[in-house]
Amino acid sequence: MKKGFLIFVTFFCISTAQSQVLISLIFGDKLNSQFLEFGLEGGANFSTISNMGSSALNPGFNLGFYFDLRSRKNPAWMINTGVIVKSPMGAKDIPVYSLNDENLDNTFAGGHVNREIRYFNVPILIKYQFKNNIYLKAGPQFGLLAKAFDEFKNEINSDDVVYKKNIRDQIHVIDAGLAFGAGYHLNVGHGLNLTVQYYYGLVTVMKGDGPNNQYNRSLYVTAGLPIGKGKAAQKRAEKEAELNKVVLPEDEK
Repeated sequence: MKKGFLIFVTFFCISTAQSQVLISLIFGDKLNSQFLEFGLEGGANFSTISNMGSSALNPGFNLGFYFDLRSRKNPAWMINTGVIVKSPMGAKDIPVYSLNDENLDNTFAGGHVNREIRYFNVPILIKYQFKNNIYLKAGPQFGLLAKAFDEFKNEINSDDVVYKKNIRDQIHVIDAGLAFGAGYHLNVGHGLNLTVQYYYGLVTVMKGDGPNNQYNRSLYVTAGLPIGKGKAAQKRAEKEAELNKVVLPEDEK
């Protein structure tokens, strides 16, 4: 009971990528079984917000943990889920808008704005792996807003001037959309999953009077590494060997 509570608190109250990695290493073998694969997943993502005119892709890094829950009847089918703890979205090079401050407006005139929105993202995908180790997956993804800010930038007299504006109260707290991707399972060690995945947001980014035609879009290129899978397999093998031992009756010893 105590161990289960600790795992629950760790994974759902985690606040940094470093603590996520540490806890995964500690409990990885306890979360892996014959029909459940647990691991860490991370890589690069390239995000934008639709219908923002001249904005550019916002590159970033993502990190999270994943679960592959295999079907007992047909292990080629599985549910792929988890939490992408670090996953910045947004767009770069947005035209400067007024900050309702004459000095700030004059300072950043001719500059640009980078919009960064950070969510805790939870994909719930149906995944199918072919015999050649190529897999496809698709399903919904949900996001819980963590932070959102606009970073104003300009260069004045060869110096970079930066101003961050918190816009969290202008962004919808819940994001949701569709995710679909493809990948390959490498038979190296206990397996490495290489995935390209695309997220197509269906909930408008801005609240209230904000634009009602802007949605999150993001391309993920990730590598997923099982944690504790080998140790878990070894424990299962030892347990099966123990159960298969033949105990001779006393008169036959």
